[in-house]
Amino acid sequence: MRVLVVEDEKKVAKALMEGLTGEHYDVAVAATGDEGFILANEQAFDFIVLDLMLPGRSGLEILAAIRKRGSQTPVLVLTARDAIEDRVLGLDGGADDYLVKPFAFPELLARMRALLRRGRNDHIVDLKVADLEMNLLARKVQRGGQSVLLTAKEFELLEYFLRHSGSVVSREMLARDVWQQPGRDTTVDNLIDVHVARLRKRIDEPFARHLLKTIRGVGFCISETDT
Repeated sequence: MRVLVVEDEKKVAKALMEGLTGEHYDVAVAATGDEGFILANEQAFDFIVLDLMLPGRSGLEILAAIRKRGSQTPVLVLTARDAIEDRVLGLDGGADDYLVKPFAFPELLARMRALLRRGRNDHIVDLKVADLEMNLLARKVQRGGQSVLLTAKEFELLEYFLRHSGSVVSREMLARDVWQQPGRDTTVDNLIDVHVARLRKRIDEPFARHLLKTIRGVGFCISETDT
């Protein structure tokens, strides 16, 4: 499970990095608002710990961008003890919960577990972006009401894209999670590109509006808005 920590206080960021890694989370840390903005919008995360007071972009700006593109990733904001207004703004802006600094690490873990239980999408039967719909139980895909026939691997690939809709999915993520390969190599990259091209022919080429986009040098993104 991937967690993004956006925190400019070095001691706090280091403690969160070490603690979450020790709990077997895959952790990325951003020390500035700009760095956090880039990571949050170019990579897929299962959870975000977000300080509101940051150099560069504020945590509220990052939060607004995440929610504007439709991401439902759980976000826990960190605030100063006397920043009641920031807590209100954070929750109103789309945060799922908040913690006041200083905080106990076990409490942060407990809040994370609660939000992940509440927000996890494993039980979701229907996935949708724009007029592209997938029913996981029936294993059916439709675009604009028309049936789309996919191979098993194309179905698995599309499901992964839809579960990460609005986020950039890297080749490393696809190699790890869809092809079950611990690392990238030329063979896996070629397989990914071939299957993405085939999937694009099925779900995009017959239609005026293209949803599956290539983000040059980064990966792919399925979204109803331009990236």
